[in-house]
Amino acid sequence: MESERNASEILENRQGEALDLSYSSLPGAHKKLYLESYGCQMNFSDSEVVASILASEGYTTTREIEQADLVLINTCSIRENAEQRVRNRLTEFKHLKSNHPEMVVGILGCMAERLKKNLLEEEKLVDLVAGPDAYRDLPNLIAEVGTGQRAVNVLLSREETYADISPVRLDKGGVSAFVTIMRGCDNMCSFCVVPFTRGRERSRDPKSILQECQDLFNAGYREVTLLGQNVDSYRWNMLSKGDIINPEESAMNFAELLCAVAELSPELRIRFSTSHPKDMTNDVLEAIARYKNICNYIHLPVQSGHTDVLSRMNRGYSREWYLERIEAIQRIIPDCAISTDIISGFCGETEEEHQATVSLMNEVVFDYAYMFKYSERPKTLAERKFEDDVPDETKSRRLQEIIELQTKHSAERNRARVGEVYEILVEGPSRRSEEQYCGRNSQNSMVVFDRKNVQVGSYVMVRITSCTSATLIGELVE
Repeated sequence: MESERNASEILENRQGEALDLSYSSLPGAHKKLYLESYGCQMNFSDSEVVASILASEGYTTTREIEQADLVLINTCSIRENAEQRVRNRLTEFKHLKSNHPEMVVGILGCMAERLKKNLLEEEKLVDLVAGPDAYRDLPNLIAEVGTGQRAVNVLLSREETYADISPVRLDKGGVSAFVTIMRGCDNMCSFCVVPFTRGRERSRDPKSILQECQDLFNAGYREVTLLGQNVDSYRWNMLSKGDIINPEESAMNFAELLCAVAELSPELRIRFSTSHPKDMTNDVLEAIARYKNICNYIHLPVQSGHTDVLSRMNRGYSREWYLERIEAIQRIIPDCAISTDIISGFCGETEEEHQATVSLMNEVVFDYAYMFKYSERPKTLAERKFEDDVPDETKSRRLQEIIELQTKHSAERNRARVGEVYEILVEGPSRRSEEQYCGRNSQNSMVVFDRKNVQVGSYVMVRITSCTSATLIGELVE
């Protein structure tokens, strides 16, 4: 997976948040679940699947961990410090369990697959481990723990997409929702652990995707984000699956799926995450340009601005290829916002190669970026093939240069929007004041304005009057 791409807002607002649902109407509901999620959008989407599976077993959820019969933590393994945060949390759970011996503690997701033996046997921090493809087995694993055993299922699947499970929506505002369209990844980027923790790439039946999006719209949601490790490689061979939506076509690609979702309703906004530069084709860009409700925002991770580093990363494209894709985006969708991921200090990165990243940033001028120091991950090609030889102080210095430049670029992009009028989907109160509402424009910029009489989930027109490097500030256009 890209370096926790597109997840910064989620991490700020929801990392470690207990998921609070109510299933008191279920017959026999009596057990309580406390669930925390960390990492990328896919993990939060997976947590909705887990909540649905356990709801059918009679579990209600609670925000009070002391009340829980079952504590699950959905984890990320993309960077070392993400794993350390989870370990610290599990240690807290272990202390809590000493006063609640009947409590079952489990770990889910990418970190679960990678560290199953350590967590179960050596550190004894958890009672059960379930990998990303094993969530259907959770009731059996819980029952196994009830017999005094430690339970584990981290088997990866070439088929599992959870397409038949209706996720429990955890966004109480009912405005935006995640819809997973594919799982796994076939890209073997040398720095990335995802192919080993989430398995091979497989796409989900488009019929089930369209039905889920329609159900969300009918329930009052007005925005969906289509999720996949690499959405551009989405492909469903309908003939081989025996479920033909359009008899004139034998397959559906990502551009066609985007169009199909957009046609459900002009009032349903569509976003997606994440694209891979080597796979993004013009038909996707043309689909965005064709439909007003497909947002003018693309997250296109570059990771490095130097072709030699990209080669060591096994990214499958050059600096020139990436810049050609940027040119295509700007030509086909002139008002499109572009964000990226950047890794500082990858194996063997020279000062010249670092400066190539800086120069690429200056050439593109990204709206946003998610920026990280390189963190070596076990089992990856980089760990086996390269030495993590850039000193940490050099990584930190280069990262700080990148952050300072991106802050400047983000402010520049926002200043250029002052005076413009945008359609905003109202998400709810702003962080600082109940008297102000916030929402995003098509370009994914956060906009804050006086609430007046507007309703959450509605579309309003806002004129931008000022900005910070991170936020647009505006006034309602009557």
